[in-house]
Amino acid sequence: MARTINIRRRERRPGAAVGSGPALACRDVRKEFSGGDVVALERTSLEVARGEVVSLLGPSGCGKTTLLRIFAGLTPASGGEVVVNGGTPQQARRSRSYGMVFQQSNLFEWRSVRENVELPLELQGVSRRERRAIADEALERVGLEEFAGRRPWELSGGMQQRVAIARALSFRPAILFMDEPFGQLDEMTREEMNLELLRIAADAEATVVFVTHSIAEAVFLSNRVLVMTARPGRVVRDIEIDLPFPRTPDTRESSRYFELANEARETLRGHTVSLTGVETL
Repeated sequence: MARTINIRRRERRPGAAVGSGPALACRDVRKEFSGGDVVALERTSLEVARGEVVSLLGPSGCGKTTLLRIFAGLTPASGGEVVVNGGTPQQARRSRSYGMVFQQSNLFEWRSVRENVELPLELQGVSRRERRAIADEALERVGLEEFAGRRPWELSGGMQQRVAIARALSFRPAILFMDEPFGQLDEMTREEMNLELLRIAADAEATVVFVTHSIAEAVFLSNRVLVMTARPGRVVRDIEIDLPFPRTPDTRESSRYFELANEARETLRGHTVSLTGVETL
C-alpha cells in the first residue's frame, strides 16, 4: 500500500515566527568572491511564505548553497537586502529561528544518537534533563527514538540524515534550511527520505528551503520550485507545483508531475550557459 503524507498547515506556536510577512525574502542580492573577480550571485530576488516547502534548483556552481548560507547568516551578501523571519540573517541566527541540514550528516562518532541531537542545546547551556527530553521528542518525530543510545556508525546513511534533521529541529526552528541532504543516498532511500521530510516538516510546522540538483526531488517535495541560472546565479523561473496533497509514490507517476518536471527541465536547459561566458564552477 502506498504511504501517504498529508500536509496540514497550522497556526505556529507563539513566538516561533515574527510578523505576518514572508518567512524569508531577498531583493537584488549580489555575492562576490576573490575581490570581485568571481560573481556567484547577481540580482537575485525571491520570497518564501511561512509554511511553504520551496526548492532551489539549478546547475552546479550557480550559487544555490551560497544563497542558502547568506540566508543563514553564514556568508555575508556583497549587496542587496535579505530578511529572515522578520529580521536580519544575523538576528535569525542569534534567535535560533532556523535549523540547517547539510549534505553530510556531520555526526560525532563518539557521541550517541541522542547526544548528537542534544549538542546544540548543550552549547546553549540547556540543562541535561531538559535537553534529553527535547532530544527524545525530536528523535520520535523522525522515527528514531529506539536508536537514541546507538552510535552513528551503527545506522544507515538515511538514518544518519534523519538524526541530522532531528538535531536541526531540536530547538523548534521556524525555518529549516536543507543543502542537498539526500544527495549521497541511493535512489530508493532518497525517495523514502523525501516522504519522511514532508511528514517531518508538516509535524514541525516548519518553512523549508531545499537545495537540490534533482528535478524529480524538487517537483515532488515542493509547493514551488525556483529555477536558477548558471553563474552568476539568479532566479529566472518560479514554478508553482500544483500537485495535490497528500503526496505518495504514485504522485511521481501522474501526468501532471511529468509536465511540471519537463517545465523545470526546459527552463534549466535554457539557462545552463553562464551569462558572463565563464565556465561554471
